[in-house]
Amino acid sequence: MSSQQSRPIAMSPDRSAQARKPGLATRLLFGLGTLASILGLVVTYYFFVRTTMGQFIDESALVEATELSGSAGRASTKFLDMLPILSLAIAIIVVLFVTVARRRWTAAGIAVAACIAANLATQVLKLFIPDRPDRGVQTLELNSLPSGHTTLAASAAAAVFLMVSPRWRPLAGFLGSTFAVATGVSTLINQWHRPSDVVAAFLVVGAVMLPAGWLILRGGSDWNVWKGYGEHWAASRLWVWLTTVALLLAAIVAGYSLLQVMPGLSADSTVDYFWAGTAFIVVAGYLSALGGTWLFGLAARKR
Repeated sequence: MSSQQSRPIAMSPDRSAQARKPGLATRLLFGLGTLASILGLVVTYYFFVRTTMGQFIDESALVEATELSGSAGRASTKFLDMLPILSLAIAIIVVLFVTVARRRWTAAGIAVAACIAANLATQVLKLFIPDRPDRGVQTLELNSLPSGHTTLAASAAAAVFLMVSPRWRPLAGFLGSTFAVATGVSTLINQWHRPSDVVAAFLVVGAVMLPAGWLILRGGSDWNVWKGYGEHWAASRLWVWLTTVALLLAAIVAGYSLLQVMPGLSADSTVDYFWAGTAFIVVAGYLSALGGTWLFGLAARKR
């Protein structure tokens, strides 16, 4: 056999990039994730806004938040006051740095457009969703779903997640979801929003950012490749485990708190509904991070 025949055929850069683009199975997963976010938004709205039980749980969590007023309320108010500037500053710095360093102009345009679209969608929904119907629960009738502050924080974190390279995504997912969860809990403590408003904001961001992420991955090249967990400290499984543990603990808290008022949803509770509502927020935020980290990691793996 000649040396020419034994020489391996080199794949051109274009063919190599094409080989690393996500395939049909990954596209279906992204589509299912988007549909799940939309369906979750519809279910969240119907249960917590249109049913008596949902309204009672939601409103009770908001009322019981007054138990944490004082120093916690003042601290969260300062955080919420700084949130718009803080969210935009973090997103702009990271997106600009990655864009300039990696020359990913198209990806940056998609990420920024998706961030804007998520916030616009939240405002449109707040405007057109009907006011809360009278179900015998003492509550403000005006619609407050989804939470604008939470959408801003979560969409900024998601834009950063979309722009960083795969080995940074486990860390970005954990930190970004923690930032968004802290925002959502702060809106509850300050009685700006009910738990369902925050959960709905996470779902709006997921419904918008997943298709945007797919478009970015379709332009995949060498930046969209990693060796798996452990290749870099930011790609450590530690961040996934921390996200998972926070998610499981919150689910336990939600279940335990609701068991304290079941059956019949007792009106004697002073903090159980608040902790259940807080746990709903934590579960929604960290579940989004866990799903996104897994899905984007799957799409970025080498064949």
